[in-house]
Amino acid sequence: METRREWRPRGRRPHRHRCRKPPERTAYVLDFRPPNPEDRHREHREQDYLQLVGDEYFTLMEALPREDVEIAVGSRIWLEGENSSVKECSTVLIDYEELSPYARTKLEEIVPEIIKRKERVFVEFFNVAQPINIRFHTLELLPGIGKKTMMKILDEREREPFKSFEDIKRRVHIDPVKVITERIIRELQGEERYYLFVNPPPKARKRRDIVVLNVLKVLYSRVGSGETSASEQESSVRVDEASTQSS
Repeated sequence: METRREWRPRGRRPHRHRCRKPPERTAYVLDFRPPNPEDRHREHREQDYLQLVGDEYFTLMEALPREDVEIAVGSRIWLEGENSSVKECSTVLIDYEELSPYARTKLEEIVPEIIKRKERVFVEFFNVAQPINIRFHTLELLPGIGKKTMMKILDEREREPFKSFEDIKRRVHIDPVKVITERIIRELQGEERYYLFVNPPPKARKRRDIVVLNVLKVLYSRVGSGETSASEQESSVRVDEASTQSS
């Protein structure tokens, strides 16, 4: 069983360029970083800070924790308002390469959990995804999905819209959580041309060839946050199992 790491106050972090407001309302804690006198970043030599991934658009961030709170790695925290766990105006955007090795490991654990919790949002993506141009479909941006699988998805959703991740697995024979997770991690690494799900990281924004599709913004407007409770997930599995048996 993993030992939960917790942050406790240790001093202040010098000023550097900061976001005017947090780019996301809530985030998951990937790591807390204690001061390291040998770090090449000046602020990392003197101050504790948090490494975070946003809960809505998977934005990678660093922020200063408030002195009056204790924060566990893996926990979901507020970045603004009265319940904020971080200091006001302390949030900065970072690139994937700036994450600690531990934070990268936690990222691969937390991203699929966010996807599962927002099941309705990502199932809707499979139901409404459209072509990017006459030769290339949005679905083909997902790892492992070529023309044949893409056509299978389109045929199946034409017959009946997908209802859950289990429904997609049963009818198309892919693991939707796995392929979406892989796509999100690739986008966070900042080397992609198309950005389906994430806010492009700082280094990607410097390039002129990127295309930001804002898919999640559209999906949230259609289905809301799409968060699925544990009981709803269990019910969805039972329904899919029943439909499999009846067929």
